[in-house]
Amino acid sequence: MFNNSNKTILVTGCAGFIGSNFVPYFLEKYLQYNLVNLDLLTYAGDLENLKECETNSRYKFIKGNISNRELIEFIFNEYDIRGVIHFAAESHVDNSIKNPGVFVETNVNGTYTLVDVAKNYWMEKPFKYKKEYLQLNGDIPGSKEQVGYQDCRFHHISTDEVYGTLTDNRKDLFTETTPYTPNSPYSASKASSDMIIKSYVETFGMNCVITNCSNNYGPKQHDEKLIPTIIRNALQGKPIPIYGDGKNIRDWLYVLDHCKGIDLVYHTGKKGETYNIGGRNERTNLQIVDKICTILDQYVPKKDNSSYKELITFVEDRAGHDRRYAIDATKIENELSWKAHENFDTGIVKTIEWYLEKYDI
Repeated sequence: MFNNSNKTILVTGCAGFIGSNFVPYFLEKYLQYNLVNLDLLTYAGDLENLKECETNSRYKFIKGNISNRELIEFIFNEYDIRGVIHFAAESHVDNSIKNPGVFVETNVNGTYTLVDVAKNYWMEKPFKYKKEYLQLNGDIPGSKEQVGYQDCRFHHISTDEVYGTLTDNRKDLFTETTPYTPNSPYSASKASSDMIIKSYVETFGMNCVITNCSNNYGPKQHDEKLIPTIIRNALQGKPIPIYGDGKNIRDWLYVLDHCKGIDLVYHTGKKGETYNIGGRNERTNLQIVDKICTILDQYVPKKDNSSYKELITFVEDRAGHDRRYAIDATKIENELSWKAHENFDTGIVKTIEWYLEKYDI
């Protein structure tokens, strides 16, 4: 148990990439919060990512599965959870093609379990919270579902992949009203989880928000992802695999900019709303690999003075590979005054420098 009166938030999946950047940022910024991190520690989770938080008295790690209702109920009751920031997800598209069932279990059933337990705990059981609210605000007509629980928020972290694919026209962007057309088992599972959250807002009046982000990059990303793979293979002198013709386009968002966007939406976003968070940094995969190799040529020149670009190898394209993603971040920029601080040129240098330090180069 925490030994103070701070409000306690459950964060899920924070031994992974985005969550492990978010937790240190959040703990440092908000001294009034305790954080309980629930993570199953699958292959993509590593507690080394959170080494800096281990001695913080306002942080606790629990190993467990978000689909385990008994465990989730215990955590809510034991720590009096007043908010959820839900990162936990299976997220690698290639793995979803090989084993879709794991993605349905974690991303769909896990999200349902979390939001349903939160609904039951916040909106039906804790009468003392209603009493506290009425003492402060006076007797306000309405059911207990609508009185005294509005400070408890569920924030679901999602992806732009739920929207499907875009044309090559740079004016064509994903907005919050773009219809969902997921094309991979991963994106379908995330679209399903989004819909579950939306249904709990409409049906039960829950205080939920959703953010859909573009491709994140930065420190602590798992080795399986594109940018870490390029850096690692280049440094090891191995072929750098690029799917198809390498002209698939993604909008790249530096992870700390994403964390700041999540912070803003959690605290100031409107109940029931979706906010798209994107970096306005569209790049083809070929542009990404070219940029990284150019920087590595400067930072860690090869002994023969050849370029790392010679390691680029085109491989068979991935099944259902969406051609282009790009987010219109106008809503979060205008309503919440969020803007990405890093452009791709500055963010990728910071990312490469972090990996060079990780590999002791």
